[in-house]
This record gives sequence, structure tokens and C-alpha cells, in this order.
Amino acid sequence: MSEDFYEVLGVSQNASEDEIKQAYRKKAQEYHPDVSDDPDAEEKFKKIQQAKKVLTDEEKRQAYDQMGHERFEQAQKQGGFDGGAGGRRGAGGGPFGGGGGAGGPFGDMGDIFEQFFGGGGGGRGGPRQGPDLRTTMEVDLEDAYHGAEKELTITRPESCPDCDGSGHPPGSDSETCPECNGRGQVTKVQQTPMGRVQQTTACRNCRGEGTLYEETCSTCRGDGQVRNETTLSVEIPAGIEDGQTLRMEREGAPGEEGGPNGDLLIEVSVAEHPEFEREGNDLYYRQAVSFPQAVFGDTVAVPTMDGEVELEIPEGTQSGEVFRLEGKGMPRLRRRGQGDLFVRAQVVTPESLNEEQREALEAFAEAGGEEIEVDQGFFEKIKNSF
Repeated sequence: MSEDFYEVLGVSQNASEDEIKQAYRKKAQEYHPDVSDDPDAEEKFKKIQQAKKVLTDEEKRQAYDQMGHERFEQAQKQGGFDGGAGGRRGAGGGPFGGGGGAGGPFGDMGDIFEQFFGGGGGGRGGPRQGPDLRTTMEVDLEDAYHGAEKELTITRPESCPDCDGSGHPPGSDSETCPECNGRGQVTKVQQTPMGRVQQTTACRNCRGEGTLYEETCSTCRGDGQVRNETTLSVEIPAGIEDGQTLRMEREGAPGEEGGPNGDLLIEVSVAEHPEFEREGNDLYYRQAVSFPQAVFGDTVAVPTMDGEVELEIPEGTQSGEVFRLEGKGMPRLRRRGQGDLFVRAQVVTPESLNEEQREALEAFAEAGGEEIEVDQGFFEKIKNSF
């Protein structure tokens, strides 16, 4: 299996997050050590998990695409991505710290990542979009079929109303930051694996403001943010599948220095249905059929997501036989058309008989009804049913 994460999952570099997650689930089922006969299944399964972890994290994926596989792996070994977005080690905290050259050949890469991706460090240095937030939401199959508007309550950081996100009370005494002389920025010249780099970053002492304040806001304790509970209205599109993610723009964490909010990413979980099983856009249903109905044929009422429809059960229907109702499955997400509904006949053997029924069945047996022929495809049908 190739080392490249995109090739590991069998997706293109332009693949969406949903496509990556779908590819991961398929590969994980194929190479899970508990079910796979592949002698290298455990190693491949670990690589699949690693690929998914990196490619579904916006910041890690951006770094991976920028650096390439080998350099990204080296950076990971140096501890450069401990804890994902927002989880890099700060100054003096490891090989990606801002101070000194300790930590090997990647010891000064943290500031380069800040320049490329606007990460870490605590400095502001101009408007920046806030980080994305993630949450989950469960819907039932009916909502996934028809589409729905659901309410979602989350707790998220918001700009402090008392200091307007500044972290200090209005009118607080201040002084010019001695580290940057009021510029809000500092310039460093570094020798990196990519050559000599001159980099300007936000001053960490004053967080890019150029000014130090004597007081901090008592509400947010100088952080500029408070956590509040809020209720949002979420549009569930018809046809959404389990595990897919909805994006609500500008409903994430607040930006810095007047930057826009991040986005809210909602992973949707579709609850199991008591009657229908879903596979992609198709639905599956088991229809109980009595012995006389299977022998003589009948018309039965079959439930669908839009109400009952009639299904013709032909004479001689065998248990396990499948009938297809075209266009009665799930809507195709953001496309025209629907999947199909597959109805599997399940012939029910009566558990008790009255005297009249018993006599009739005995007469049937005496007339030769006990002779049973099994067609060649019977066992294959049984295997497929499982």
C-alpha cells in the first residue's frame, strides 16, 4: 500500500471531506484486523486511520499538501502536530516552539507554519478568521428522507460583550509595548531547511496590539471571549446519509482583530429505523407472507416512506424472494431521482393450527405436498441473504 495518504484511501487530492470519510469506512471494513485475511491487515489498517486523521483535519491537510508526505511525516515525528488544530506546542514547548533552535532540523518550523497558515503563537497581527467548531446531530430516517429544519443547541465562544473582545475595559490606562515599540509586530531572521527566511509575526507580548493595558476585563479575564449557549436552526437536506457533515458558515468561534467567525461543522448521524434498512440511496424491507399467500399469490400493502403501496405476490413465491419497487427509496442528495425499495418476502410458518387447518394440511401432505425440490440457486440465495 502506498505511503501517500490520498492513495492509501483511494481518493483524489480534490476529494471533499465527505468523500474521504466514505473512502475511509470502505477501506476500514476491508482491512480491519478482525475480519481481513490480509497478512498485513493490521499495518494497513493503522495507515488508513492515520490518513483519515490527517485529511479530515483542515489545518493538517493544508500542511500535508504544502509539505508533501515525507516532510510532513518528519515534522510529525518531531511533535509538530500534537493535538491538531490549535494544539501546536508554544514557545519553548518543543520542536515547533518559537524560541531557540532546539529540537533538531525542524526546531524553527513553528513560525513558518504561523506565516503560511496563521496558526498558534497567541499573536493577533491583523484580522483573522476564527477557528471552525465541530459537533454532532442525530436525525431519524424520516427527516433524512423528506428534509427538515431542526434546532441545535451548542455552547460556543463568543466575543465578550463587556469589552467588545478587546480583553480590557474601555478607558483602561495603557503604555506602548516595549517588545515591538508599538508596532505590534516583530521581525525574525531564521535559518531553516528551506533556506534563510525573514519573517514578520505578531508581537506575543502585546498580542499584536502594540499597547499594553493595566487592567483586564473582569468578565472574560482578558481573553476577549466568553462561552454562551445558543440555539441554531439547521436545514437537513433530503437524502443526507449517516456520517455526512453539514457546514454552517460563520457560526463557529469568533475571529480576531475584527476577522470573521469560523464555521460550524455538524456531523449528522441517521438513527436506525424499526422497519427499513438503508444502503446508500436504497431501502430494504421484510414483508411477512402467509403460506397460502405464497402458494396462491395475493396483493399485499407494503409501507414506504410516502405511505403504503400495493405489491403483487405471485403464485409460488419462495421465502427470501426479493421484489423491487423502483423509485421508492431515498432521495439522491442534491440530485434528481430516488433509489429503490427492495422488498424481501418472508414466508411465515404458522406456530399453531386449529383442527380444520391441520386436517387440510394433512390432506395436502397425503396428496404429495411433502415432496420438495430445491432449485440449484437456493443455497446461493441463502448466502446472499446474510
